[in-house]
Amino acid sequence: MTTAAAAGENLKKMPLPPAPFISSVMQIEPQWIDYNGHLNMAYYNVMMDRAIDEMWLQLGIGPAYMKARHCSTFTAEAHVRYLREIHLGDPVQIAVYLLGNDEKRLHTFEELRHATEGWLSATSENMTLHMDMKARKVAPFPPDIRARIEQVTASHAAVPRPVGIGRKVAMPQK
Repeated sequence: MTTAAAAGENLKKMPLPPAPFISSVMQIEPQWIDYNGHLNMAYYNVMMDRAIDEMWLQLGIGPAYMKARHCSTFTAEAHVRYLREIHLGDPVQIAVYLLGNDEKRLHTFEELRHATEGWLSATSENMTLHMDMKARKVAPFPPDIRARIEQVTASHAAVPRPVGIGRKVAMPQK
C-alpha cells in the first residue's frame, strides 16, 4: 500500500472535529508580553494558528498529510479583532468555526477566550488556501479530504454563528 493510500485509510478511521472545534488550553509565554504589560498582538495569531493546526490534525490535513500527499494550507487573509487584554498567567482556549469552503479554500473564524472565565479576548477571520507543495500553487482538495471538509462545514453551520463574522476595517461613519 502506498503512503497516500495508507493515509487515506487512516483518515477514514479519524473522528471529525466537533462543532465548533475547541482547542487545548494554552498558556501565555513570558516572552510574548510587551512593554504595555499584555500579550503582544502578534502572539494572538500564534495561538490561533496553533488552534487551527489542532483542528487540521482532526480534519486530516496536518503534517502527515503534507508528507504523504505533498499538500498543505496557507493563510491568504486574516482579520483579527483585539477585544480584551490577555495577560501572563491567563489560560486561553480557542473555538474554531469552519464557515465555508470550496474546492481550494477554507473560510474560518476563531474566538480566543479566557479558558476559565469564558470572556472573549480576540477573534480572527481567515481565508485559507489549499496548496500543492510540489508546484507551490493553489490546488483542489483531494475528494476524500473535500468530503470531510463538507461534513465539518455542515456540522458547523448547525451551531449559532459567532458575532463579528464579516467585519471590515473602517473608520466609523459620522
